[in-house]
Amino acid sequence: MKNIYLPTAIGLYFNYLVHGMGVILMSLNMSALEQQWQTDAAGVSIVISSLGIGRLSILYCAGLLSDRFGRRPFIFLGMICYLVFFFGVMNTSNIIIAYTFGFLAGMANSFLDAGTYPSLMEAFPSSPSTANILIKAFVSSGQFLLPMIISLLVWAELWFGWSFIIAAVIMILNGLFLLRCTFPPVPGHHKSFLQSAPVSTETGGHHCSLIDLASYTLYGYIAMATFYLISQWLAQYGQHVAGMSYTLSIKLLSIYTCGSLLCVFITAPLVRKTVRSTTLLMLYTFISFVALLTVCLHPSTYVVIVFAFVIGFSAAGGVLQIGLTLMAARFPHSKGKATGIYYTAGSIATFTIPLITAHISERSIADIMWFDTGIAAVGFVLALFIGYRSSRESKDRANLSSRRA
Repeated sequence: MKNIYLPTAIGLYFNYLVHGMGVILMSLNMSALEQQWQTDAAGVSIVISSLGIGRLSILYCAGLLSDRFGRRPFIFLGMICYLVFFFGVMNTSNIIIAYTFGFLAGMANSFLDAGTYPSLMEAFPSSPSTANILIKAFVSSGQFLLPMIISLLVWAELWFGWSFIIAAVIMILNGLFLLRCTFPPVPGHHKSFLQSAPVSTETGGHHCSLIDLASYTLYGYIAMATFYLISQWLAQYGQHVAGMSYTLSIKLLSIYTCGSLLCVFITAPLVRKTVRSTTLLMLYTFISFVALLTVCLHPSTYVVIVFAFVIGFSAAGGVLQIGLTLMAARFPHSKGKATGIYYTAGSIATFTIPLITAHISERSIADIMWFDTGIAAVGFVLALFIGYRSSRESKDRANLSSRRA
């Protein structure tokens, strides 16, 4: 039977296409914003960090409240906050006010996450990983399209603010569409849903121990930090370290998003049918580490181009969403809470990473990529630990079942 929530899911995915643009709008318009705000790259980077603070400030509470009051209000609240950000940033000339709008964009991200991820897991209970990974496809699509839009604006010598307006218009049209859509009921509030919802084949009904909770939360920080740093500094690295032209360097983000899109389309059917999510978690984190180490040792133009594709595939192709789905399985009736905890860790990364890299950039942009290599190494060790714990728990459940039989 056709899933009645499919139109809703499409609308939710389009929100993340706009979110993909919003994450990198300021970094790709950095030169124009430096002039408008009368600051330098470090100043713009500090404003970018406001997204992380805004996200951190409200995400956990938003997740808890979405479990109680439903997903729909928080999704629309997030869309409204994003619209204020788009129109505000492009018109302000004051860096403090810009920081406030960035803070609001971070809150918008939190509201969207708190409503969208649980909604998709509730709309597609038999394949939650696939539903969540597809969010990354739309984020990547937005990050793929935006550099092209900005390149056209630069070529046509048009105002940089048009890139913000285009994102806002898409969000408005999508909001009108979602107003007519039906959202799935929240588990725990609707008994009939709990009775009819199938159990995911990807995860068991196990609960989360303190050590597992800590490992998933820390992985949320590491996974977000790894690809967030790349999305903000890849173009700068290509231009200033690999010696690429400005127009070619900003196209690295399009190559990066091509890699992430390909990974989504490969990973989605794999986690649905054949490969364990923890196996992909370990594999992709290892590939990220190797790719970062390679580009740091050999920062040439061709290596950076290949690196952009590989790191997009491994670090930004849905591994963050896989981690969330695994963690959310430990909170079957509190998916909003799980989303809040996991992405609170990620929002700490989006706040701390720009501040750290702003300081490192004053010394060397090349050192920023070495810093990311260290983060990826820690992430790989953590993924191995998560995989080990998951495998051991599966064996324990199998042994317990055999003894009962």
